[in-house]
Amino acid sequence: TSAAFRSSEHQHIRYNPLQDEWVLVSAHRMKRPWQGQVEPPLLKTVPRHDPLNPLCPGATRANGEVNPHYDGTFLFDNDFPALQPDAPDPGPSDHPLFRAEAARGVCKVMCFHPWSDVTLPLMSVPEIRAVVDSWASVTEELGAQYPWVQIFENKGAMMGCSNPHPHCQVWASSFLPDTAQREERSQKSYYSQHGEPLLIEYSHQELLRKERLVLTSEHWLVLVPFWAVWPFQTLLLPRRHVRRLPELTTAERDDLASIMKKLLTKYDNLFETSFPYSMGWHGAPTGSEAGANWDHWQLHAHYYPPLLRSATVRKFMVGYEMLAQAQRDLTPEQVRPHFLCHLKGS
Repeated sequence: TSAAFRSSEHQHIRYNPLQDEWVLVSAHRMKRPWQGQVEPPLLKTVPRHDPLNPLCPGATRANGEVNPHYDGTFLFDNDFPALQPDAPDPGPSDHPLFRAEAARGVCKVMCFHPWSDVTLPLMSVPEIRAVVDSWASVTEELGAQYPWVQIFENKGAMMGCSNPHPHCQVWASSFLPDTAQREERSQKSYYSQHGEPLLIEYSHQELLRKERLVLTSEHWLVLVPFWAVWPFQTLLLPRRHVRRLPELTTAERDDLASIMKKLLTKYDNLFETSFPYSMGWHGAPTGSEAGANWDHWQLHAHYYPPLLRSATVRKFMVGYEMLAQAQRDLTPEQVRPHFLCHLKGS
């Protein structure tokens, strides 16, 4: 075709080198009218303390245990864990098409704050710093035994969070999950070919190009990835080569708490709502292989928010996305100005 290509106007596919997959970008579709599902606005007022809420200080949980009257972070075993440490081994398969392997682990819940009516962006920087320290501690504790420690937060009912109390989950497993395996292969392959960690080089390139940067600080940067799938997806990266959360210095932890508050405040200001998302940390594998050479790994956090056009219109991963590959309308470059214009979070 004779038409000049413009990424903001013409469809194309983009490669995600971190997870070895592609996304279809269809910028022209943002002009279409929306006649799909509209989510109800969030009007419910959350009480600061509810004695019937199992995450509140002093509340009784499903297993009968009573929470302490904590005033900071609080970590405890999930009462309904997806992984348990003593599950039996399924044994050998009788056919290659019917494989099953052992899956063991532990699941924990971490409350960020004693109040149910706050979220991370409403917490102070020192309070968020305490969360960062707890993340590092639980990674070190569970990583002594398990090869993968997954910290993740589901915020908002839209992301399946049934309890409004500020908290995250930590699942440690005896196996590397699929996404961790893909990131391991991709980063190892890039490092062997180029002699530098994939995400370190990617950070350098994004800092040079300045097309998708959302926030920068002395020790961290936040950007909308070139290969982003979700409309307002972001990637949080340390500037220094860091493999795991426990390796962060005091200054890096302080700075992380600060930039997280800024990022999450920007999210809330985008559509003037408590912005829903799923987020999580990825770092080098741990467990018995923790002492191996993981120089190809770079610590990072993914933020996956579902909102598309407003506080009540979300993106659905259905149809083509489930059967073919991910697709997005708004380009990552078009997303950046939406973040930058919300100066309350800068």
